[in-house]
Amino acid sequence: MYLLRCRDGSLYPGWTTDPTRRLKEHRAGTASKYTRSRRPVAMVWKVRTPSRSAALRKEASLKRLSHAAKAALVTRSPIAVH
Repeated sequence: MYLLRCRDGSLYPGWTTDPTRRLKEHRAGTASKYTRSRRPVAMVWKVRTPSRSAALRKEASLKRLSHAAKAALVTRSPIAVH
């Protein structure tokens, strides 16, 4: 799981098995339509999940959070891997 901060200040949640590769894809504009138009992006938060299904559930819950709630999560634990 990860959150990216986009050029416009928005926070984009996603999941991957390889955060370094995925960040390169987002920066190249090939990972997501949303981030393609909001580059550059920076990874500001990431966390390990026990499984793919857990990551998908967590991603869905993060997408439902307000910007303020996502920002609070980043403030509490930036680039923390649990």
